[in-house]
Amino acid sequence: MKKIINDPNNVVNDMINGMIAAYPHDLRQIPNTAVIVRSDAPVVNKVALISGGGSGHEPAHAGYIGRGMLDAAVTGEVFTSPTPDQIFEAIKAVNSGNGVFLIIKNYTGDVLNFEMAAELAEAEDIKVEKVIVNDDVAVEDSSYTIGRRGIAGTVFVHKIAGAKAEKGASLEEVKSVAEKVVKNVRSMGMALSPCTVPAAGKPSFKLAEDEMEIGIGIHGEAGIERKSITSADKIAGELTDRILGDININEEDEVAVMINGLGSTPEMELYIINNKVNEILTEKGIRIYKTYVGEFMTALEMTGCSVSILKLDDELKQLLDAPSEAVAFRS
Repeated sequence: MKKIINDPNNVVNDMINGMIAAYPHDLRQIPNTAVIVRSDAPVVNKVALISGGGSGHEPAHAGYIGRGMLDAAVTGEVFTSPTPDQIFEAIKAVNSGNGVFLIIKNYTGDVLNFEMAAELAEAEDIKVEKVIVNDDVAVEDSSYTIGRRGIAGTVFVHKIAGAKAEKGASLEEVKSVAEKVVKNVRSMGMALSPCTVPAAGKPSFKLAEDEMEIGIGIHGEAGIERKSITSADKIAGELTDRILGDININEEDEVAVMINGLGSTPEMELYIINNKVNEILTEKGIRIYKTYVGEFMTALEMTGCSVSILKLDDELKQLLDAPSEAVAFRS
């Protein structure tokens, strides 16, 4: 295992310290926790947004903290859900009396622990609502989930729900728009190589030199097919076709596209994937309103990518365009 770390068992704490050192005017850590919050939290007269999950997916989730997106992120150990008590600390830290909204990716540990934290909060008269993101079209159930997994499409939920909250919307209105995003976003990924959890010290799965995994999850969970590596155009076509086969997007509809790197994929290759995705959508008469290319939800040093497509309406377009001061998503 080759990694630029200190103690494999202390990587999350070292990462948090480094992030706070990089953005001292934007972020602060709740003492003795793995909770990072906006420096001005709690923000008066605003619904607070919290997301989180296991670390190893950076810039998700703490990179999306800031005006216009999240108020807090709860960071678990690598690929491990944060505990209910940590999530509860985040809820208390950002609650200003207008309620707290939880954005949860559909992994069993995340769902259970966030829901337990919500119950703790409600016992103290803190109003909490949630959305569960399940944008991955690859598999219905996996080793980590009941139902579809939540992957990079979650970033669209952060952005749009965060913009809605920043405009002064109620907790119910924030939940409604978040549910609209979940209903209208689909994603699918693939990988060329595995990743290594620092504490484990060995790759989470194996692929031969000429193999790729189609439909893989962000923790290295199995996809739908392992086969020989093919061209970028064929990969982009397979991912895009699977997404479009799962959602009703018609000619003249507008979409946002996200081409997401999983940690070790050069931007050159991501843009090549985007070129084909753009071509496919354009040929179908689907209008691309906005495209994002880069690393938004990674899997340590896994080589691969995912494609996310969000069907837009006027409200979603306006909120997607709203300013963001999140440290990894400034607009």
